[in-house]
Amino acid sequence: MAMATDTNTLSKFRSIIPKCEVIQEGSPSCFKLTTKTEPVGTLRRVTFGRRNVDMPNKTILLVGETGAGKSTLVNFLVNYSMGVKFEDDVWFDILEGEEKKSQSESQTTDVIVYKIFGFEGQTLPYSLTIIDTPGYGSTEAIEHDVVVNQRLFDWFRSEDGVHEVDVVGVVMKATDNRLSDRLSYVFNSVMSLFGKDLEKNIVALMTHSDGLTPTDAVEALKVATIKCAKNNKGQLVHFVFNNRQHQDRSQQRQRKKLEEAHQISVEGMKGLVAFMEKTAARELKETADVLNERIRLTACIQNLNDRIHMTEMKQRELRQTKEALKKHEQEMKMNKQFTIEVDEAYKELEATDGRMWGLFFFEGAVCCTHCEENCHYPGCTVAWKPEHCEVMKKGRCTVCSRNCLASAHVKDKWVYVEKTRRVKKTLTDMKNRYESNKAEAAKKTSLLKKLQQEIENLEKDKEKWLEEAYQHVERLELIALHVDSVSTHVHLGFFIERMKIKGYTEKFQRLKEMAQQVNKHLQSGIQYAARMWSRLTRSDDEMRDTEV
Repeated sequence: MAMATDTNTLSKFRSIIPKCEVIQEGSPSCFKLTTKTEPVGTLRRVTFGRRNVDMPNKTILLVGETGAGKSTLVNFLVNYSMGVKFEDDVWFDILEGEEKKSQSESQTTDVIVYKIFGFEGQTLPYSLTIIDTPGYGSTEAIEHDVVVNQRLFDWFRSEDGVHEVDVVGVVMKATDNRLSDRLSYVFNSVMSLFGKDLEKNIVALMTHSDGLTPTDAVEALKVATIKCAKNNKGQLVHFVFNNRQHQDRSQQRQRKKLEEAHQISVEGMKGLVAFMEKTAARELKETADVLNERIRLTACIQNLNDRIHMTEMKQRELRQTKEALKKHEQEMKMNKQFTIEVDEAYKELEATDGRMWGLFFFEGAVCCTHCEENCHYPGCTVAWKPEHCEVMKKGRCTVCSRNCLASAHVKDKWVYVEKTRRVKKTLTDMKNRYESNKAEAAKKTSLLKKLQQEIENLEKDKEKWLEEAYQHVERLELIALHVDSVSTHVHLGFFIERMKIKGYTEKFQRLKEMAQQVNKHLQSGIQYAARMWSRLTRSDDEMRDTEV
């Protein structure tokens, strides 16, 4: 097989090339590295080379928008650490085969950790760990992004996972010159992942660069109020890269330009290396706490939304009953039979589109069979059994009304859905429900009192649940780098007005200020997230409004 790779290159990588799969012949010659893939729980770690425990390691976490060029950047980081130079006319690819899709698609479907050993001293004095994440803001939107958060959380909490990081690279195109809806949402989603202790380790890695200062892209970051590392002049730390390393160089006319493009990435990498040399690594315990709390918050708010919705439907049913009884008060005192019609609230099991993705994901709902509530839906993907779900703590659910044991829960492809149906009720039906003894039955007005008392009890439940949700927000505010996230805003917006009418002046004001802050800086991101969230939940809303 004729290869363009010269003798010097073959000698330089003689222990590697014979073991590689040829991807592309020519200039450059492209090879698929022979790696070892090992499971870490339900996760995957891809290793190239053999680790020397006496050598230090640096960890880079890459996050960003779908199509920003993260996959190409991963390969550049690997090639740079291996000592590959432009004149070698060779390029190595470490990405797993199933991630290699067309350039128009996101090339990563799961959070994968790549480890490169055995090249310490080539260009870097340490081995390299790269955490590659799926792109945010994909066509699957919030549902997809919730999965990313959960998978990162799994890596951070796993005993054999990732426990510290040197750099969080927010990958974006150097050509981005405005804050689009999707880009605003992406920035916000990324920032909401981390604890406050990681702010000085977050940098912008700008791809598709022509080598010039990406003024507009930097300005877009400023507009997004991204909390990241700053230099001694107070400017956002960023490094630029080009994405043409494996482009055909056989045309001499293009070769020089491609070499210049390659040098852009080399200079960007040198800047990143210098940054890592002077920046201390950060443990991820606080970030893991943020991720866990955010997952629980999201589940709590969704469950709370369901509970309040059901409560309000029950209150409407009781008020209809009360009004109907008042119209028949005389007949009721005379113990005459009559019939009324009301919208009865009830729950029903509905199938979801739960999917099973190989050994890595099982997308379903964790539900409590005792409370008949959805405790983690949508978004539960990493847990195969309810007891492994993030909403469980010390064997109990942190979400459902009674905080039931994990054993009372199931994970399956169905959820509880609140509905109403038009039903007829007689005086006897209502007496059987509300008059529990003969003494109460003798009081003909006790039915109305009982109805009012139940309405008031339901209102107290709503107040308690609103307070519980607010406690989650306070906890996030203490630990999160960016608590005012779009996702939180979308989830919490529904109960801000409810707190207003309940007289929680101080708490309502705090939530209102949070919403105003997000509105001011991230309105476009909110609009994008709201559109995506409504797409995800609209079927649930349609089912709730169904009358049987």
